[in-house]
Amino acid sequence: MLIGAPDVSNGAVHVWQRNFDVFRRVWRTESLGIGLEPWIVILAMGFGLGRFVELDSGEEYIQFLAPGLLAMFPMFAAIFECGWGAFMRLETHRTYEAVLTTPASVDDLITGEILWGTTRSALNATYILVVLLILGPWTEAVRSPWAILVLPIAVLQGFMFSALAMSFASLARAMTHFGYLFNVVVMPMFWLSGGFFPLENLPDWAQRVAWFMPLVHSVELNRAVLTGDLRPELLIDVAWLAVGAWVFYRAALALMRRRLIV
Repeated sequence: MLIGAPDVSNGAVHVWQRNFDVFRRVWRTESLGIGLEPWIVILAMGFGLGRFVELDSGEEYIQFLAPGLLAMFPMFAAIFECGWGAFMRLETHRTYEAVLTTPASVDDLITGEILWGTTRSALNATYILVVLLILGPWTEAVRSPWAILVLPIAVLQGFMFSALAMSFASLARAMTHFGYLFNVVVMPMFWLSGGFFPLENLPDWAQRVAWFMPLVHSVELNRAVLTGDLRPELLIDVAWLAVGAWVFYRAALALMRRRLIV
């Protein structure tokens, strides 16, 4: 692992800018699925399946589902951008080699990549929040002005998931290896996040395992700010994500240094 502060300069901003410039040229095609998917999930699960789901809390299923969507979609954006996307830039497009011929350091490169994944996460969360506000008269999923805090939550979780994916990308030797990331890490978090059903319905051992999954804490924070139910214990969720973000960031720097510096 790295000792001391990361070697980061304004080169990280230039790496972020490079990814942003690419996105500006292709955003229409890339955003088609991203734009439609939240609507499809909300309509199909919230209004469709939700008609047959009764919660002990008495709230509508779409209201229970909304915080999970605000955590899951940004997670996918960050992981795909800094997992599959980073691997393509590393191995296929040789973008990293080109960047490292400039004054930018490896730490600049990885930090810029992670910041870009964080940006994609925040953009996804913003869009989903707008969709929920548009559907507000029918769903009442956004019940508090504190919902604006969804955005800093998306930034924090986006940084953590981007760093996690970048750590894995530094170890992957083939695109097929990302099946392990998706099936062993992402999908268990997806289903055990508390976004689709209350975790209280699981056995005690499963609840304890789920607590260690970062997406659970994102869902809890989103649920609190959408309803306005802010409690001191939510600081534990913030701390969990912050510590996870720092640990995976340092891991990504160390592992990618080992990968890129021969």
